[in-house]
Amino acid sequence: MMTCHEPAGAPPRALTIAGSDSGGGAGIQADLKTMLEFGVHGMSAIVAVTAQNSVGVHGVWDLPAEAVRGQIRAVVDDIGVDVVKTGMLSSAALVALVAGELDRTRAPVVVDPVGVSKHGDPLLAPDAVDVVRRELLPRATVVTPNLDEVRLLTGVEVHDAADLPRAAEALLALGPAWVLVKGGHLRGDAVDLLTDGTSRFLLRGPRLDRRHTHGTGCTLASALASRLAWGDTPEQAAKAAKDYVSGALAAGFPLGAGIGPVDHGYRHRR
Repeated sequence: MMTCHEPAGAPPRALTIAGSDSGGGAGIQADLKTMLEFGVHGMSAIVAVTAQNSVGVHGVWDLPAEAVRGQIRAVVDDIGVDVVKTGMLSSAALVALVAGELDRTRAPVVVDPVGVSKHGDPLLAPDAVDVVRRELLPRATVVTPNLDEVRLLTGVEVHDAADLPRAAEALLALGPAWVLVKGGHLRGDAVDLLTDGTSRFLLRGPRLDRRHTHGTGCTLASALASRLAWGDTPEQAAKAAKDYVSGALAAGFPLGAGIGPVDHGYRHRR
């Protein structure tokens, strides 16, 4: 394992390993925008390129394994990282590669187990789901699934907030240190559950009736990762991320003919 010392005066270093969204609302683009908002130095390893806009995903092209490995090692072995965030990983082979490369750093890892796009387009191959369970989740400091991803990974159906603990327990059984189950699709307040199996924290936010929500999940995971890079506890990081995403969602704007993005720079436009 390579180890690097943080240079004096440099901000915390965050590496996102994910897919590119050509429309700029989600993926690597959303991650880097969020990281900048939290004052960390964002770096990236792109695993796949998508042709994507406000109405859907029109194509996905995985990068060669050596290109993904090369990006990760170039960053980790020279610059170093204080946190790693993973997003869309697309194929079983790429999930396995990324999981193995995470062992090159002792930095905390936030896993956003992206399964489908906001428009319902699949972004994770069916044979990759078990690799996420077996190889990626056990390496996660925090995993941040939405309710569809909970069902995909565990088979647990969440119908209301009372089901969140059962979903979290099923995910913790797969090996992550912490789970943040996002209940944004439930009725009533937007309630998320953060737990490590011992401590439980309910994170509540107002229900926002907004159409322009593209990038919400990527943004939350990147905000959480950014705060971990600054040394926050998972509880502190999750609360800061929830607050930021609530504001970005409230300020989401129309772009194109379909679902617009959340506004990552809303704090500058108040």
